[in-house]
Amino acid sequence: MPLAEQPDRVAIGHAACRSSRRSPEGRNRSKYIKKQGVPAARPLVKLRNLPCARAFLPDISLEPRLAVEAWLRRRAGRRRAAQSIVAVDPKQFAIGLPTNRQHVARGVRRFLGESVRVSIVLFVGVSGPSIVLAQNAPSVRLTLKHAIELALTNNVGVLMARSDVDEAAGTRVRRRATLLPHTTVDALVNRQNRNLAAVGLSIPNVPTVVGPYSFMDFRVSASQAVIDREAYHEWKASTNAEASTRLTYQDVRDLVIRQVAGLYLASQSAAAEVEAADERVTTSRSLEQLARDQRDQSLATGVDVLRAQVQLERDRHNALVARNAYQTSLLALARFLGLDLAQSLELAEPLAFETVTTVPVEDMLHGALAARADYQALVAERSALEEQREASHARVLPKVSIAGDYGRLGSNFGELPGIGEIQATVALNLFDRDRVGAEAEADARLQRLIEQMADIARGIEQELRTAALDLESAEQQVQVAEAAVELATRELALAEDRFRNGVTDNIEVIAAQDALAETRDERIAALARHADARAALARARGLTERTFLGPGGEP
Repeated sequence: MPLAEQPDRVAIGHAACRSSRRSPEGRNRSKYIKKQGVPAARPLVKLRNLPCARAFLPDISLEPRLAVEAWLRRRAGRRRAAQSIVAVDPKQFAIGLPTNRQHVARGVRRFLGESVRVSIVLFVGVSGPSIVLAQNAPSVRLTLKHAIELALTNNVGVLMARSDVDEAAGTRVRRRATLLPHTTVDALVNRQNRNLAAVGLSIPNVPTVVGPYSFMDFRVSASQAVIDREAYHEWKASTNAEASTRLTYQDVRDLVIRQVAGLYLASQSAAAEVEAADERVTTSRSLEQLARDQRDQSLATGVDVLRAQVQLERDRHNALVARNAYQTSLLALARFLGLDLAQSLELAEPLAFETVTTVPVEDMLHGALAARADYQALVAERSALEEQREASHARVLPKVSIAGDYGRLGSNFGELPGIGEIQATVALNLFDRDRVGAEAEADARLQRLIEQMADIARGIEQELRTAALDLESAEQQVQVAEAAVELATRELALAEDRFRNGVTDNIEVIAAQDALAETRDERIAALARHADARAALARARGLTERTFLGPGGEP
């Protein structure tokens, strides 16, 4: 929060300052300094223009920085305030302070010197937190490729899609495990007794409870599915589902790249607008000076000067608006990239024209369907649904499995004979109404997916044709806008020359300025449309990541 919005957070009194002006020492600074015995050694700062120094720096005999810290430590001790050592620029110390405290800050600034940075202690309020005044962090130069890499690393949509891929991979491993052998090892040591009466045995002259007795069993068991078509198709369905999830993940990456490119392009356009606005301000300032010179030479009137001043103020206003729009666009870009919003950004790549070689839409369509991740994800999902339907059909087929075990069983370790078994099992599902419902669900989902694929294929073709038309039109618009800027520049030069020679007033100059500004804005818009059309064509062809990150991008 700016310091000007926190008037209650800086507790520097000025009553002592007023009393210092009434004191003899305050009226005669040089005598006071000599009286206090300032060391002859060169201090850290020069004691000049010190209207309020003694008011809050009673230890003037100390070195200036130490005097500031000593006084503030005593002050902080009395008020029990939080304190923090910070670096302060003396030139900026008084900026934003409340009106009734700025004269105190000016005294501090004069005392500290105009070109020296020192460490001081600021206590804030009576018991509030400390305020840190520091230089802004250096700006970060951001290329489009770097911005895309940051977004792919930090964007929550990409991270969630990546977790879906991991989940689908785990599901595939589980489905495949049903087709692999299952092996277990058991070790049992048992000691027990039995209540014969509990199981209905009552034998004369035989105790009701027999035992205790012990036995041990160490055994290895294994089982293997020999024929299980349902498990096989479930595994194939999970494999295709994983492929579909990976393609969806790639599609999310492509969408994020497209969004980053759009935000970066918006910032590039805003930066170009700022540059154009600054150029208009420079031109208007020179033309305003020309109008003044012409008036001084009786070649123009005061109306011409006022007209030039109005144009200058309009251009300055437009420059402020453009600069604010540029900073806002950088904030939106930083937010999407997951960066610290307080970090200053600087675009490393200006808005520029890049020629693109296009091919007919009919030639691009087949390759686009094969390269578009969203369409191929549906193709893989369709294969998964077909496998699930086959798995439902296979529920009526017999399942064959084998199982066996081998181990040693006995009452003590010295006598553990080996025993085991092996068995084959055939299972047949005779009545299963759930299978019918599962097949109906799979058929409905498959039909819905086929219709969705057809719609997306038509959408891809529309995107291709639209992007091709936009790219061709934007390229022509850039050429026309460049020619218009050149003509408007010549018009302004001629109008300025006519005004300088006293042929006419500066109405023609103002009109030429407006025409040049309009053509420059049209050129910026044309360049932005061309860049956006290039990104749209890359997206329509399924080459988004390869276009912006190169062949080394993550598949």
